Amino acid sequence: MSVLRFRDRLLDTLRLVRPLLDVPDVLVLGSQVPNLLEPDAASTLVVSLDVDIGVPVDRHETCRRILASLSGVRPSPEEPSVWLPEAPGLLEVNVVGIDRSIEDVSDSYVLADAHLPLIVFGPLSLLVEGPRLELEALSVPLPLLSTLALEKLLTERSGVKGERDLLVVAALLAIASPQEAADVAVRYRRLSPALRHQVRSNLALLSLLPQRPGMPDPRPLRRSVAALLAACETKEEEAP
Repeated sequence: MSVLRFRDRLLDTLRLVRPLLDVPDVLVLGSQVPNLLEPDAASTLVVSLDVDIGVPVDRHETCRRILASLSGVRPSPEEPSVWLPEAPGLLEVNVVGIDRSIEDVSDSYVLADAHLPLIVFGPLSLLVEGPRLELEALSVPLPLLSTLALEKLLTERSGVKGERDLLVVAALLAIASPQEAADVAVRYRRLSPALRHQVRSNLALLSLLPQRPGMPDPRPLRRSVAALLAACETKEEEAP
C-alpha cells in the first residue's frame, strides 16, 4: 500500500462521516491521529487500517441518529459499534464512548443500545480537545497530542494490540514538540500511583520494542522515549 494511497483512504473515510465530526465534543482518536498531525496529513505512520471516533455518552443519541442517516456506511452485523464503508478502499470506523464524569480512569463499561452500543473506556476521559485540523475542506476534531499519548500509555492490552497502542505513542513522540512532550509528564503527575506505575512500565516496554513488518520503526525514537520516562520519574520524585 502506497503512503499516498493510505492518505487518500483516510481522508475519504473522514469525508464519509463528516456530519459526525461536526457534533460537539466528538473526537477522532487512536492510531490515525499521528498520521493526521503530520505535515499535510502525510500518513506515513500507519499502525492500523481503521479509524476510531470517540462519542461522548451525552451525545450518544445525536450520533446514533447521524450514523443511521449516512449513506455509504453500515453497522457490522457482528459488532454494531464498527461501521463498514460500502465503497471499496475506505477504512472501517470504530465508534467508542467517552465519559468525562468517570472518576477512576481505570473503569470501563458498556453503554447498551440496540443500534449503537458503545464500549466506554475510562482512560478516554483523560482526553482534552485540541485545535481542529483544517485540511482539504475537512474540519477534524483531534485531542491534544499529550493527552492521547497518556491515554495510550495506560493500555492494558497485551500482544500485538498492546504493541500497536505503544507504537501510536512512538508515532506521537516522532511529531511532538518539546512542549507537547513535556505536557505528557505534567499530566502524568495527576494520575494515581497505580496508573503512574502503569505509564512507566509501558514506556519501558516501548523502549525495548523491535521493528515490526509494516509498522513504524520505534528504534530511532528510543532517546525520546527515554527522555519522557526520565521526565516522568522526575515528576514521580516531586509527587506528594
